Amino acid sequence: MKKFNIRKVLDGLTAVSSPSSSPQTGAKENDFIIPETLQSEHFQLCKTVRHGFPYQPSSMAFDPVQKILAIGTQSGALRLFGRPGVECYCQHESGAAVIQLQFLINEGALVSALADDSIHLWNLRQKRPAVLHSLKFNRERITFCHLPFQSKWLYVGTERGNIHIVNVESFTLSGYTIMWNKAIELSSKAHPGPVVHISDNPMDEGKLIIGFESGIVVLWDLKSKKADYRYTYDEAIHSVAWHHEGKQFICSHSDGTLTIWNIKSPAKPAQTITPHGKQPKDGKKPEPCKPILKVEYKTTRAGDPYMILSGGLSYDTVGRRPCLTVMHGKSTAVLEMDYPIVDFLTLCETPYPNDFQEPYAVVVLLEKDLVVIDLAQNGYPIFENPYPLTIHESPVTCCEYVADCPVDLIPALYSVGSRQKRQGYSKKVHISYTFVFIHCQKKGKKYFRHFSFLMLQVLYKLKTAKVFEKTRSKEEKPNTEIVDEDPFAIQLMSWCPDSRMLCVAGVSAHVIIYRFSKQEITTEVVQLLEVRLQYELNDLESPEGGGYQTPAPPTPSTSPSPQTSGPQTHHSTSSNSSDGIRDNVPCLKVRNSPLKQSPGYQVELVVQLVWVSGEPPQQISSLAINSSYGLVVFGNTNGLAVVDYLQKTVLLNLSTVELYGSNDPYQRQPRSPRKSRQPSGGLCDINEGSATSEDRCKSPTSGNLSFSAFLNGCFTSFCFLPTVLLSVCPPRAALPLDNRDNSFSRSRSSSVTSIDKEAREAITSFYFCETYTRKTDSTLTPALWVGTSLGTVLSISLSMPPAGEQRLLQPVIVSPSGTLVRLKGSILRMAFLDATGSFLPPPSELWYEPNAPANGEERERVRKRRPVSVSPSTSQELNEHQYAVVCSEKQAKVIALPSQTCIFKHNITETSFVLRTDVVQTVPGICVACFCANGHIMTLSLPGLRPLLDVNYLPLTDMRIARTFCFTNLGQAMYLTSPTEIQRITYSQDVCENLQEMLGELFTPVETPEAPNRGFFKGLFGGGAQSLDREELFGETGAGKASRSLAQHIPGPGGIEGMKGAASGIVGDLARARIALDERGQKLSEVEERTAAMMASADSFSKHAHELKPYQLACKLRT
Repeated sequence: MKKFNIRKVLDGLTAVSSPSSSPQTGAKENDFIIPETLQSEHFQLCKTVRHGFPYQPSSMAFDPVQKILAIGTQSGALRLFGRPGVECYCQHESGAAVIQLQFLINEGALVSALADDSIHLWNLRQKRPAVLHSLKFNRERITFCHLPFQSKWLYVGTERGNIHIVNVESFTLSGYTIMWNKAIELSSKAHPGPVVHISDNPMDEGKLIIGFESGIVVLWDLKSKKADYRYTYDEAIHSVAWHHEGKQFICSHSDGTLTIWNIKSPAKPAQTITPHGKQPKDGKKPEPCKPILKVEYKTTRAGDPYMILSGGLSYDTVGRRPCLTVMHGKSTAVLEMDYPIVDFLTLCETPYPNDFQEPYAVVVLLEKDLVVIDLAQNGYPIFENPYPLTIHESPVTCCEYVADCPVDLIPALYSVGSRQKRQGYSKKVHISYTFVFIHCQKKGKKYFRHFSFLMLQVLYKLKTAKVFEKTRSKEEKPNTEIVDEDPFAIQLMSWCPDSRMLCVAGVSAHVIIYRFSKQEITTEVVQLLEVRLQYELNDLESPEGGGYQTPAPPTPSTSPSPQTSGPQTHHSTSSNSSDGIRDNVPCLKVRNSPLKQSPGYQVELVVQLVWVSGEPPQQISSLAINSSYGLVVFGNTNGLAVVDYLQKTVLLNLSTVELYGSNDPYQRQPRSPRKSRQPSGGLCDINEGSATSEDRCKSPTSGNLSFSAFLNGCFTSFCFLPTVLLSVCPPRAALPLDNRDNSFSRSRSSSVTSIDKEAREAITSFYFCETYTRKTDSTLTPALWVGTSLGTVLSISLSMPPAGEQRLLQPVIVSPSGTLVRLKGSILRMAFLDATGSFLPPPSELWYEPNAPANGEERERVRKRRPVSVSPSTSQELNEHQYAVVCSEKQAKVIALPSQTCIFKHNITETSFVLRTDVVQTVPGICVACFCANGHIMTLSLPGLRPLLDVNYLPLTDMRIARTFCFTNLGQAMYLTSPTEIQRITYSQDVCENLQEMLGELFTPVETPEAPNRGFFKGLFGGGAQSLDREELFGETGAGKASRSLAQHIPGPGGIEGMKGAASGIVGDLARARIALDERGQKLSEVEERTAAMMASADSFSKHAHELKPYQLACKLRT
């Protein structure tokens, strides 16, 4: 019988009932039948792994045998770090803060205590840890927990001062309870306060030390159920630590003192230490200091013990950073930290508390960092951190996620990044999946990180602020008023993995173009272009009858060409005018001194937008770079600019209105029309069929417009009234003197505030491609597609000179080609498919060493472009050569080229809007992936735009998610789930099914180290550690049952998942083998016992038989 699949039925119903995803009117359905391999069963959404530093950490624990570090957060999250590359994220359902963590050392389990007075047992023997048991206290608040080594009984201290005991195997309460009034009896008239510490004597498991907040410490005898000694101090207690011999313990107090007590001398402390207090000469008590929040007391065989503490600084050290103090013998080292200390742990060689600890490192958990200090070396240096915890060094502003990179890219980035001598690098790079994650920060820093499928590794770090002069005072910051944040913050980036070209846009309206090189160079002068990009709507005289009068197009003339002279350096020819209005001034000042550039990304060109007539430049909203064409394009609410970074010239400086020409569909008229001071002019008609390609690229020279040279002749600008400031770069011979003499000055008054909202149409997306720009085209030509915030897609034709030396000498001719398509909402993404429906990436150039010697092999290497795939036979059959995919905030359309016919349309959302969308490549095929503001993640087939996946995954609760969410190929996506963490997800069914096998093993079977040898005399005279039968003492037979109203047991889902997890992988096999051996051993022991019992019964039977033999003989004689 065939299996019924409800998903396929619903998918078919959706496709049939949705008219928006069917072929459009005017297109024959049979003409666009392209087989689609993607189906709804190919998609499934799930989280894969989380990277970065745990946000708002609250507690920490370490398993010294398994070498697993656990960190709990204030939101109830757990982050588990194993060997490098193995990390795991878990979340408590309640979301309450994790106040304490306790490992069952080498048992593959973890106990977590939460602020909602619940404790949970986590099973770590499976790849995805899960909760086995939970216990919710109803009447008391949990303050401290302690789990002795190799014990199944957990001590739980409460706010009332009581101590309850929990069996971690069954997660049930024992009837044994230590009440606070019995613990202190008459030693104090007041309540001792909450329990702040519990631990058993290292040499006697039957002795339990209890620390109360008020300053009382009680040594409790578990067997006799009474207190042996009580120790009282005037100051509150924060922590207690034992000496490994069990004869002394140390307490930290709220006045910055440490008290060392002998267990048999409760009258007064054996020693009182104030580590950071000033010792008065008259012998009085030192001045109080800040509280010592935690202290640890660790011993060594060969030297003095270590006392490690946090806090305790003097109150007069105002503004001093948080410190960790290491006291070893007579030396005291104060280690300053960048952030407040949350917790710290001392890593020791042995898990046994009754042996010499031999500490080798200290793990310090800070609010925003994790530091590991090496205790074995002088000066206590810091270990290199194998985990990628530096994502949040400064706030992240944007992210890009690139999959399926060139094979030589990651080794190249690692090679130059390893020379930077910073933390976060491993000694070897293991490349499995070629993912690269790039994120930018407010301080102008860019990080390249390597993703294996489940691992994140820092590869390379780039600081963009080095290009600019550092402002030292407020007086030197007159032009950075457009942003309140860091003026060097990166806002956008565009990266070409093939050529390794990189382009970034900053919040100060600047664009930096980088080229990758393996050689160090020194740049004497940073190449700079200053662009005057402004939207200007000149005052128009309203015609009679109202409405907007379209100006007549000017007469075309000669064709412009790029400026052949060198680019602008770091000087501006204009600054503030005589009336104090800023003009031609950039927001940042490029450094004028030589710039030493290390191997890696090196500055090729800096482009800056300048102030215009007292108005600051608008921030850049879109950016793209193409290495095959050697072009960079960027846009904002004023318009766009196309830059040739090979010739260092501005090719086009155009407003959005000028892209439409005279057929602008939007009414852009001033709110307060006034008489115009100049007759109006305009561009020629740039719509389809209005002019030839030669006419479109010619510059008008009518009497209504003129040229004026500025910026040292780098490029010239000419004004088209009434709307735009257009800058091109003609040669000086193309500027006759009579034209310059007849020039007029543009009005300095801005009409930005006097126009309708529609006039400020922002540029939102770009796409370089080789396509058909007109319906009559029969060959592919280079083009730039432009998307706007009003849902319009326009095309700009690119006429490229021949490659080689001619590319550096001849100009690139840029000409607008008119409107192609309109959609609802802002245009977000564009892409192209060939006639068979395969994805067509933008043309690109392979990387070559730009700083190679003139006679080197790299110079002789021919630059190659990535070929554009075209299928002539299929194209002839379908009568179409390409398909353009356009996605906006509301819709998605597929356009057939060159006919420019919309063959498929799909309304993505009606009630919300799309935040991020991409055309991505999966293993079965390509699709459109969308993330909406209502939290839905959707995928659409191509070219049919059939809905394949629609999951309500994550509602938009933070703009950080909208800013950083990005899709990539192979069914991967990621976003910043918190200011310090990256969440990776997959929408691929194949990845979800195989995720269990891809995950790393947290728990690996390891033999527990042998217990310390007590020695002959200690074993003879009983001086060694004394054990305790806790089962007899705390079990139901010895202590009875606890009150059911005290706590509620909640079984967790981890039992079944634990069996599933243990059933897969090598750990499961080893665990099953171990269990089988145990069972076999138990059966053998049972057989031995039965054999012994049978032998005993046989001996008894033989004995009784021998005893009966005389009686039998007597009976025979009688008879």
